[in-house]
Amino acid sequence: MSGTHSPSVDRLAPRTFQGRLTLAFVAVVAMTLGLVGLLVVNRLGAYFDQQQADDLAARARGVAQYVILVAESAPSVRAGRPVVSADGQVDPTVAFELGLDRQQRIIADRLAQADVQVRLGRLDGDAFQPAANGAFAASEQAQAAPNQFRERMTSSPVVVEVSSAIVPYAVEVTLLNPYTYRAAAISNVTGLLAIIGLIALAIAVVVAAMLTRRITTPLRRLTEASRDLADGDFARRVPSDAIEDGPVELSELGLQFNAMAERLQQSIEIIRSDRDRSREFLADVSHELRTPIAAVRTFNELLVEGAADDPSTRAEFLESSRAQLERLDWLAQNLLELSKLDSGLVLLDLRPDDLRSAVEQAVEQSAATARRRGVELTMERPESPIQIRHDPVRIGQVVANLVGNAIKFTPRGGRVGVQVRGDAEGGATITVTDTGVGIDPAELPRIFDRFFRGSGASEARGSGSGLGLAIVRSIVEMHGGSVTVESRLGAGTTFRVTLPAIPRPPSSSDSQRVAETSPAQAQNLNPEPAP
Repeated sequence: MSGTHSPSVDRLAPRTFQGRLTLAFVAVVAMTLGLVGLLVVNRLGAYFDQQQADDLAARARGVAQYVILVAESAPSVRAGRPVVSADGQVDPTVAFELGLDRQQRIIADRLAQADVQVRLGRLDGDAFQPAANGAFAASEQAQAAPNQFRERMTSSPVVVEVSSAIVPYAVEVTLLNPYTYRAAAISNVTGLLAIIGLIALAIAVVVAAMLTRRITTPLRRLTEASRDLADGDFARRVPSDAIEDGPVELSELGLQFNAMAERLQQSIEIIRSDRDRSREFLADVSHELRTPIAAVRTFNELLVEGAADDPSTRAEFLESSRAQLERLDWLAQNLLELSKLDSGLVLLDLRPDDLRSAVEQAVEQSAATARRRGVELTMERPESPIQIRHDPVRIGQVVANLVGNAIKFTPRGGRVGVQVRGDAEGGATITVTDTGVGIDPAELPRIFDRFFRGSGASEARGSGSGLGLAIVRSIVEMHGGSVTVESRLGAGTTFRVTLPAIPRPPSSSDSQRVAETSPAQAQNLNPEPAP
């Protein structure tokens, strides 16, 4: 049945790709050598056949010449009688001489090296007419020479005419079962071909093993690396020596595998990092939500237990509950906003407007808080417009958050200054400077992390949620800008926001957050109110 194969063949075949490739290569070489050997032996057989035919013809002519010599040397022939008479009879003296055993030994053993049939007669045109008593036979009795073998064959008759005699005659010689070197020559050539074939086959095995090893080593390394990747070793790579030593196709495969493994490792690290941040974020959210909820629950329990009977106490508890509920609502809005910013659900309403307007509105919103806390709030701006593409609402949110933090951390009598200016490349820089308490240098790298409020125990630090600066960084990066901070303890802090002329988000994921939107789609989130 077509398409089926014997299970025994599968058991005999090598299991490895290297073994099968080697076996296939050796099989092809063996078949080629076999076909070449058959062709060579066949051609040599025809060549030796022709050589043997020429050799037997030469032996037959030698026998004919000897027979003529014996016939011409007979006394009667020397006396003038013909060897073969006109009526087709061989001279009796010649017949007697040719029948002698010593002549037959010379003819058969020495000259012909075969059984010999000799006929004397005359030529009639091209046809040989044997004489009535002109047939003689001699059998080979000598031992064969080294490497000679008797061939069971009959040679073609050789006819030699003697036209110079008184009566012209002819001698026909046929050799039977001759000794020849043909079989020995073919055997020697066949044996030599076999030895050469075995040597070539052995060389083919070695070469095939080397070539297949060169091919299969990169594949084996790829298999090992794939297995390690499947087992969780994401740092596993195909060694460079295995890639460089293999064929071009396998080298490209190894390079692509390493590139894939590198991207996979980066993806896994990002996933793990996101997972860890999600866990920390969830823990921080739980902690932040628990504080106002616990306060509200405590106030309610106190009111239920009788504190409501005292009007001043009831009013104080209700006011505190209202403040905690506002804080809870504000915290939920900030969490939702930050989640939207990180997930790309917030689209920027990019407009080529005057940046000074967005900054000025944010500063005016914070002016009342600054006056209430006794902090001097100033703004410095150029006379000419600063036209850059930006989202006015989001930039206002950035300025409001920075100014709110500066007011909160600046003691009474301090100063908070806001400066906006353009740059030579068409962008802009917003600087918020305060004379507040400053930030510990060890805490500067973490101030943009979510829920980070520093290690200080001051009331101002403890009242914040730690989300404002995280929102600031997300919005600025969506604009393709950057935000930096400089601070010294007791000397104040400076935040500097740099915006490009044309927003270019730093990554493809961020680029999905930038789009042209209508003003109705823009959302405003009030900055954290000062306590």
